[in-house]
Amino acid sequence: MQDQRIIADKTENVWTILWEVLVQWLTLLFQLLIHAAEAVPAIKQVLEFSGLRPLYNPVSHNCQISAGSGLLPPRDSKDPNRLTVVLDLDETLVCAYESTGLPPLLHSQALRSGLKWFELQCVAIEKDNDGKSRVNHVTVYERPGLQEFLRRVSEFAEVVLFTAGLEGYASPLVDRIDPERRISARLYRPATVVSRYREHVKDLSVLGRDLRRTVIIDNNPFSFVLQPLNGIPCIPFTGEHSDDQQLLGVLLPLLEHLSIQGDVRPALFERFQMPGWFRKRGIPTSDWPS
Repeated sequence: MQDQRIIADKTENVWTILWEVLVQWLTLLFQLLIHAAEAVPAIKQVLEFSGLRPLYNPVSHNCQISAGSGLLPPRDSKDPNRLTVVLDLDETLVCAYESTGLPPLLHSQALRSGLKWFELQCVAIEKDNDGKSRVNHVTVYERPGLQEFLRRVSEFAEVVLFTAGLEGYASPLVDRIDPERRISARLYRPATVVSRYREHVKDLSVLGRDLRRTVIIDNNPFSFVLQPLNGIPCIPFTGEHSDDQQLLGVLLPLLEHLSIQGDVRPALFERFQMPGWFRKRGIPTSDWPS
């Protein structure tokens, strides 16, 4: 009897495993069919009406949350169509190193090249033995042209900081690089979401802004995996290149061009082809919202 019970248990486990595998394959097949069907406009409309969407993108590309219901404060009614520029912090606007672990060669090279830098004290999550918050000492290098970039972009756009960093670190840092308060709002790690493919994703659909007039600049494209058509990938800034021209030479002219577009996404799609970039890395996306 005991042998029969063991055999029965093993048989039941095998069937359970086979059933789980079958469900996973059927789920994958279902997602692929939906993704293929979205290429047909008529079918795509039916899918949108029924609420069936690929898992990577739980919100409509044309989503516009009503004023006051998003993470950002209500927009100024005098300029409702103003471009919203969402900026990453680390390796996009600045690069930062723990002062105790800063390579001496990198610092001396930054000094010779004339990079702007400062030291910062920020509150860490970890507590010391007495239960008090630890204070970390950080050396920060500003990307060349940062101050002028913020000044000029703020003249024609709403500037928002969105970082995966913690507020105890990022807030005092932004106070230093933006003394004129040209950045109108700040979002930190708790405002990010977990997607199927990455953590700390910056979901633009929850900002309360029209995605047709919203862009995000980030050195990590996976930060905008939920809205690939709104993303501008930039070269990471590490403090090793004083001749970096990303802010004023590349990004500023692009933002000026986007500021006069009714919908920024066609221009960004044509320039960066980000949906294709994600698909090559195994992340399905729609080519273009209808």
